[in-house]
Amino acid sequence: MSTTAANYPPYPHFLLTHPSSQPCTLYVEINRPQKLNAFSAPMFSELQDIFERVRLDSGIRVVILSGAGERAFTAGLDLQGALGISNSGLKEGEGQIGRDSYREARKVRETILQWQKAVNAVEGCGKPVIAILHGVSYGLALDLTSACDIRICTRSTRFSLKEVDIGLAADLGTLTRLPKIVGSMSWVKEIAYTCREFGGEEALRMGFVSWCEEGKEDAWKRALEVAGAVGVKSPVAVEGTKELLDWGVGRPVRDGLRYTQIWNAPAILAADVKEAVTATLQKRKPNFSKL
Repeated sequence: MSTTAANYPPYPHFLLTHPSSQPCTLYVEINRPQKLNAFSAPMFSELQDIFERVRLDSGIRVVILSGAGERAFTAGLDLQGALGISNSGLKEGEGQIGRDSYREARKVRETILQWQKAVNAVEGCGKPVIAILHGVSYGLALDLTSACDIRICTRSTRFSLKEVDIGLAADLGTLTRLPKIVGSMSWVKEIAYTCREFGGEEALRMGFVSWCEEGKEDAWKRALEVAGAVGVKSPVAVEGTKELLDWGVGRPVRDGLRYTQIWNAPAILAADVKEAVTATLQKRKPNFSKL
C-alpha cells in the first residue's frame, strides 16, 4: 500500500506516492499508460518540477522512478505530442525551416535545452534515484535512466536507442552518459547506429542495470529493498557520496581527492558522524535527522 505524496502538487502525467513502509522514499510513476508512457512536451516541465522539489525536500532520502501499467516504462517521445508530427508530416509552422533559418534553429535549440534540463534535474536532485525498467523502454527511457543512480529491469524489458530511426542523434544525455556507465564504446555505438532491441539479460551483462528480475513486481520488491537499505543511512553521508561519485566521473583522481577534502571538511562536523559511531558502540540502529 502507498500514500499520496502530500507535499507535492498533482501532476497530469505523473503519480507521486510514498510506500507505506518507507515514508522517506518517493515513488514517481510516469502515468500515461494508454500511450505507453510516451513523453509529450508538457511532461518535461512536470518532470523537472518534480525533481527540483525533491532536491529541496528534506524528508525524501530515496526516489524510485517507474512507469504505470505493464506494457512500458516509456516508449520515448510522443512524436505527435512532443514533435508535432502526424501521419502527413510536420504540422504547419512547427519545426519547419523558413527563410529565417537561424531563428527557427534557435527555437529548436531552446526546446532541446529545456528538455535536457528536465533530465539533468533527475541526476542533480541530490538523492539516490532507482529506476525500474520494464516492457517497452525506448529512446528517452535510456536518456532518463542513464541519469538515475541505480537501474533494475525485468527479463522481458525491450530496450532500444531509437533516435537514429527517426532521423536524429540522441540529444538528451544517453550518448554522453551511457559510455561512462557500461565502459564499452563499441557496444554503445552498435546499439546507437542499429537501433536494435536488446533485453534485460544483455543490459545486465553490459552493466547498464544492477539486477534483472523476472517481472515488474519482482523488480519493485528489489527496488524497495535497496531503497530501504539506503533510507536508513545518514542523509549527509549519502548526499556526499552521490556528489563525489558523480563529480569524479571523467576527472583525475587528484582532483577528486581535493574535492573530497573540501566536501568532507564541513560534513564531518555534522551530528551524523557522532550518531553513527555512538549507535555502533551501543549496538543499536542509528537515528539520523532530516537534511
